[in-house]
Amino acid sequence: MDYVRLGNSGLKVSRIALGMMSFASPPCRPWQLDQAAAEPIVRRAVEAGINFFDTADMYAEGVSEEITGRILKELFPRRDAYVLATKVYYPMGPGPNDCGLSRKHILAAIDDSLRRLGIDHVDLYQIHRWDPETPIEETMGALHDVVRAGKARYLGASSMYAWQFAKAQLTAQTAGWTRFVSMQNHYNLAYREEEREMIPLCLDQGVGCIPWSPLARGLLAGNRERGGQRLTLRARTDAYAETLYGEDDFAVVDAVQTVAHQRDLPPAQIALAWLLARPGVTAPIVGATQLRHVEDAISAVGVKLTEDEVRTLEAPYRPHPIRGHS
Repeated sequence: MDYVRLGNSGLKVSRIALGMMSFASPPCRPWQLDQAAAEPIVRRAVEAGINFFDTADMYAEGVSEEITGRILKELFPRRDAYVLATKVYYPMGPGPNDCGLSRKHILAAIDDSLRRLGIDHVDLYQIHRWDPETPIEETMGALHDVVRAGKARYLGASSMYAWQFAKAQLTAQTAGWTRFVSMQNHYNLAYREEEREMIPLCLDQGVGCIPWSPLARGLLAGNRERGGQRLTLRARTDAYAETLYGEDDFAVVDAVQTVAHQRDLPPAQIALAWLLARPGVTAPIVGATQLRHVEDAISAVGVKLTEDEVRTLEAPYRPHPIRGHS
């Protein structure tokens, strides 16, 4: 496994991050795994050298954090041996202050996350989305206090418009507060709109990109076919994927399969290898419900595509509306 710095920070992470949304007990979604089924997958990731794990408070209403904390405590003898990220924004209760990026919610949410995770700090605390109802000065001030209190080592953000991210960074810089070191954005071969503004901004500002949905929720790995056929349980029950990808994206899937066939490799490895080689990308966040998902991600780190293969993969792409910011 290769390790790189997360943006311009001093934090070193594996080139693959393991996403922990797949784990819940009892499962909230049909494709999620309980802790017993999750442990071999996480163990294999650790054995391969993956040290970067991403969860969120809203995954399975906090249960993903609980499972993540228990498994990592079993697999790592020292807390500093791994890098753990979680997120704040989405509703965690019925009250009007149980969501968003207000000072009240952020300070309560970090304590709740640490309690569920069973640790005293996270390495990367991320805002899950942009909050249009809270002044960005309030959000960045509260996040800075989380870092100053020792409850988070670094700050990150997730899908938003580039102007919003720039505003947040400038607000923090002007006030002398902690800035974001990472952007968890929606980016893959089937959705490349981030290349227009967000990724150039991140490159300019030294922010590391850790894309979510690197395989387009399995589309690029072949879990769906034209005409609506869904080949896996995840594909059959993932309604959100239907809002992100459509029939027009199968031209990209065809290109991935062409290169995969020529290389005699799984399509997932080809799609991940392309993403790993993109400017600004630090570590794609890969979800896994089978051991082979981890194996594909690990192997992809060593796959180097030729210029002709890259042209083949990129040629079918067509512009998309902005998706994934809500």
